Amino acid sequence: MPEAETTDLIETDADLALLMRAAAEAGRIASRYFGKDPQVWMKEGVSPVSEADYASDAYLRETLLAARPDHGWLSEETADDPARLKARRQFIVDPIDGTRAFLEGRSTWCVSVALVEDGRTIAGVLECPAKQETYWALPGQGAFCNGRRIAVRAGSSQPEIAGPKAMLDAVPEPWRERMVRAAYIPSLAYRLAMIANGSLDATFVKPNAHDWDIAAADLILHEAGGRLLNSWCQRPLFGGEVTRHGALCAGSGALLDAMGGVIASL
Repeated sequence: MPEAETTDLIETDADLALLMRAAAEAGRIASRYFGKDPQVWMKEGVSPVSEADYASDAYLRETLLAARPDHGWLSEETADDPARLKARRQFIVDPIDGTRAFLEGRSTWCVSVALVEDGRTIAGVLECPAKQETYWALPGQGAFCNGRRIAVRAGSSQPEIAGPKAMLDAVPEPWRERMVRAAYIPSLAYRLAMIANGSLDATFVKPNAHDWDIAAADLILHEAGGRLLNSWCQRPLFGGEVTRHGALCAGSGALLDAMGGVIASL
């Protein structure tokens, strides 16, 4: 193996280790507030944010940027600084993805941490303390949960699909007549992880997902054999000036192809 390639692999492994350590501690910080009635504010009057979100975010920002001061920073709970666009690499973070679930005492929330270069995630981690699960992936090296390699579910005769009712209603026959509609999963990152680990077949995603919701999970799903697609049937890019996405779908195989047709027609 060429020396440059070997060095790149060593550096990427070190980046993954950094992300995993930081996400694990951020998960422990958030867990101190879980089920403890933390203080809550409403962003733009509709979206809750808690002191747990802010505490986890502050730790991640301090820790990750101290280790990689030349990297950019994009987080749901930090005001966006356009200076990140000049950085070769960016950390893209959601300190608690699934805040509503967190505040309701439900287990489906996670800390999402991604390292992005040229629009693609090159290391992704989801720390899910209430589930006692840690997901991670590197490009070309597979996706893992708690050290076990994971993969999307093989084709099912009754695929379980999550997402908004209007999108599910638009799934073409014969998929619609045999699909099972999954219960709502508040954390989009965890929903994508469920597809990656084979416990869910697919999901639609309504418009307005942000980079921090999906950057880490996109790589994990991709390395598990699935895909996250936009309305052009392309894998989304991350870390650009615009951080918001239109309708998306995620899954694998012929089912995903059919779902891609649905969002392309919206």
